[in-house]
Amino acid sequence: MKVVIVGTGYVGLVTGACLAEVGTDVICADVDAGKIARLQRGELPIYEPGLQEIVMRNQQSGRLSFTTDLASALPGAEVVFIAVGTPPGEDGSADLQYVLQVAYQVGALMTNYLVVVTKSTVPVGTAVRVNRAVKESLSARQLIIDYDIASNPEFLKEGAAVNDFLKPDRIVVGVNTARARQTLEQLYRPFLLNGHPILFMDIASAEMTKYAANAMLATRISYMNDIANLCGLVGADINQVRKGIGSDPRIGKHFLYPGMGYGGSCFPKDVKALVQTGREYGYQLRILDAVEAVNEDQKKVLFGKVLRHFDGDLKDKKFTVWGLSFKPNTDDMREAPSLVLIRCLLDAGATVSVYDPVAMKEALPYLGSSVTFADDMYSAAENAAAILLVTEWNTFRMPDWQRLHGLLQTPLLFDGRNIYDDVQLVKQGFTYYGIGNAAATTVNALMQ
Repeated sequence: MKVVIVGTGYVGLVTGACLAEVGTDVICADVDAGKIARLQRGELPIYEPGLQEIVMRNQQSGRLSFTTDLASALPGAEVVFIAVGTPPGEDGSADLQYVLQVAYQVGALMTNYLVVVTKSTVPVGTAVRVNRAVKESLSARQLIIDYDIASNPEFLKEGAAVNDFLKPDRIVVGVNTARARQTLEQLYRPFLLNGHPILFMDIASAEMTKYAANAMLATRISYMNDIANLCGLVGADINQVRKGIGSDPRIGKHFLYPGMGYGGSCFPKDVKALVQTGREYGYQLRILDAVEAVNEDQKKVLFGKVLRHFDGDLKDKKFTVWGLSFKPNTDDMREAPSLVLIRCLLDAGATVSVYDPVAMKEALPYLGSSVTFADDMYSAAENAAAILLVTEWNTFRMPDWQRLHGLLQTPLLFDGRNIYDDVQLVKQGFTYYGIGNAAATTVNALMQ
């Protein structure tokens, strides 16, 4: 089977590479000639573990290719995926201009039956607009060519996207004809052989499933952050509370880790878009309004702890920030909590030294010369008043505390992800702040 994917961003590239990995002939198309040239040379525009190897292997085998010429790519294809960006508009709604542009182009260029699949994250009702765009382009050509519209939302976690695609929890497909269902069932058959379920449903339900899933996960994160903040006030241990509620099979343990709020390209955008969809239909999604508000406040929680510890005076103090990307195993800086924290520190008169094992290049346009980019985690900590852990990369999990004790002006740590053992750190001579504790963990605190 031949497949064309329009858009070589995160979703399009992972989808194309993984479909090629199971034997599908894939052409990835994009209007960005520079990006296509880099991809043809094997240079990826994103960091994703395992993706580079798959792309190179399938390029060499001839199953995966890249082009700017959609017209030459479409003949003979059975499926075309629309995987372009849907950035948020000023009101939070998804901007569908790029999706619809592709739909018009497909209608203007297609020569045979196609299943036109929306892979981009789009609000309910987008398939109707995509169908209208294809139909209008075909009418302008005075042609009648059979086609079907489908929705196939992605559920890829950045940092684990390759594994998520090759071993999916589920594959959600929205169709409205038996022919489209048969075509997409054939395309995904290699993934079904290992027992991974494919869920066929109507198109509107498939479109809603993506937003509902991401909004649910965002809700769990904001809920746990709210509970963590309350634990800090009442004297409860959020880590013990998390284990207690996570052992309930009705709740489960996933996405119950308190921290500095969610970021990235999906959760913030999708929550806003779903809220806006509700508004368009005259319905207020009150829970999601609260989810978003809690998340924005949570990005400043660690800064509040720093400010209180230093009695509001951060002028000319140096702080080390470990981790910049919104989560580990990605270089994605979109909506990253680190950016909010760093801006707060700089506005308060502090200086900031940063280190991230992967995201330094991506962070540069956001931070410029306002911070010092260190070569490693230890040089970042030299003469700093404190370390602020923001992204829980594995490289930060077991540092040399004795070495850090000698590098820092004061042995002080603010743990934005609760990955460290506060008791052990205090024994190493550190003062420790985590998420969910109102006061510092110190020797005196342990003796009480």
